[in-house]
Amino acid sequence: MAKRLLVIATALATASCSSLQAFETREFGSEGVLPSAPSSWSAGNGEAGAELARDWVASLQDERLSALIDEAFDGNPSLAQSLARYHGAVAAARIDGARYLPSLDGSVTYQRSQPNVGSGSDSFGLGLSASWETDLWGALRDNARAGGLNAEAAAEDVRASQLSVAGLVAKGWFSLIEARLQTELAERDVATRQNSLNLTERRFARGLVRSSDVRTARSALASSQAALASRQRSESASARSLETLLGRYPAASLAPEADFPEFGAIGGLGTPIDMLTRRPDVRAAENRLTAAGFQAEAAAKALIPSLSLRGSSGTGGVDVSDLLDLDTLVSSVTASLVAPIFDGGRLIAQRDQVYANAEGLVASYIATVLTAWQESENAIHADGILAQRVENLQQAYEEAAAAEDLVVREYARGVSTIFELLTAQSRRISAESQYISARRERATNRVDLYLALAGDFSAAQSADPAAYTGE
Repeated sequence: MAKRLLVIATALATASCSSLQAFETREFGSEGVLPSAPSSWSAGNGEAGAELARDWVASLQDERLSALIDEAFDGNPSLAQSLARYHGAVAAARIDGARYLPSLDGSVTYQRSQPNVGSGSDSFGLGLSASWETDLWGALRDNARAGGLNAEAAAEDVRASQLSVAGLVAKGWFSLIEARLQTELAERDVATRQNSLNLTERRFARGLVRSSDVRTARSALASSQAALASRQRSESASARSLETLLGRYPAASLAPEADFPEFGAIGGLGTPIDMLTRRPDVRAAENRLTAAGFQAEAAAKALIPSLSLRGSSGTGGVDVSDLLDLDTLVSSVTASLVAPIFDGGRLIAQRDQVYANAEGLVASYIATVLTAWQESENAIHADGILAQRVENLQQAYEEAAAAEDLVVREYARGVSTIFELLTAQSRRISAESQYISARRERATNRVDLYLALAGDFSAAQSADPAAYTGE
């Protein structure tokens, strides 16, 4: 049964690199099934566009963003936690590997005996002892392999954390750019409403409009000032959120001067199977699943008799000088064949626990793969839709701005009413605000696309945890 689970775990983990097929674990009470993957993305492959950039940070062409990502690699606490878990997994792998080797201990002893009658006596001893559990059935080797695979999975977790942090910083940077552009828009809106109020007051002074027009213009100005205060608050919150990601004190001191990058169509997205070989979260799940198979093998072998060898050698006597006297040397070698007879069902329960954990990892691996496919399909599908939305909103904004210019001139000549003027201004403000948000949304989705499909990047910091931590 353990051998079956090891085969299932290994086959399912390597399926992403070849052909995806269904594997059943009915002996363990459930089914693990991976659906067949298509040869291309159902949301479209973007073959007419440029090749998808693997170094997605550099492709954004924003040096300040690259510097912020490097800063986050040094200061982000979540990434530090992931690195600590990696170090712990490496240490655990060394522990599992050490059990495969003999152990050697040295000792120096002193004993004082005091009988009820007579004088006491002293004795000294110097000894060496060695022990080794022979790996007859490969259980220790299985545990060592599992430990190594779990350490590799932890390394993939670090890479996934680096990608996640880099993506969060990029999206936080774009949110801050949006917040700044929205604040600037609100500032221009206040200035526009002020100009409208000034114009209305001059016309009222000449008796060309009613006092209600002046009050309407003042109301519009007050509303714009309130909107500006809200935008300023959002900008500060966005800056503090990004600074927290960087490991800085959230003082809202970040002030972006850049605009959103320009994006074109993309191509060369590969296939759903190709994507799985690049995603660190999928590779981590594969390693843990294969490790679970080896742990299941080792748990089953724990029920088989084991052979241990123990040897000891020591010198000693009543004087300290006897410690180095080879004539007092005594050596022994012991071989023990140990088989469990009764332990209250502990070993069987441990085996069943390992099997249940492995069964859960099969389901976890399938869920990870399905999530990776879902994220990729969503990002591919959204990329084209968001590009069209940005284009439409740009046109809506430009037309609204042109219409506003016409109404302003008409109002100055007394052809349009104050309500037509305010409506035209509001329409232009709304269209421009939506256009800014759509550009940010497309930039954010492009980052999600890079993370879902490329799964790697070449930032200034190395993506190799060992190199990153200076090991």
